Amino acid sequence: MNAGISIGYRGREIALDARGYLRCLDDWSEGLAEQMAASDGIALTAAHWEVLRFLRDHYAQFQISPPMRLLVRALSARIGAERGASRTLYRLFPDGPAKQAVRYAGLPRPLSCI
Repeated sequence: MNAGISIGYRGREIALDARGYLRCLDDWSEGLAEQMAASDGIALTAAHWEVLRFLRDHYAQFQISPPMRLLVRALSARIGAERGASRTLYRLFPDGPAKQAVRYAGLPRPLSCI
């Protein structure tokens, strides 16, 4: 079994699984999200945070990270078709919104992601 990895944040080691997702959802913070994104070369903007907060709200309500289709549909309904469009999300999260944004949001990897 792969033990995973960790990331140093504010003097502690935060446990991640082998794919970089938090092992303990309670370890998440906005600062940690910013650090994770920065390590991927992304500076989180208001547009990024809009998606991350949506993901965290969705998880709090349904206890599951949304797959890409559901993410686009629900986000478009909430913030508008252009800002919630797949192409917009891929500009914000080039490694895949359903994977990368969910990781920054501190949530479990969506089941539909390989």
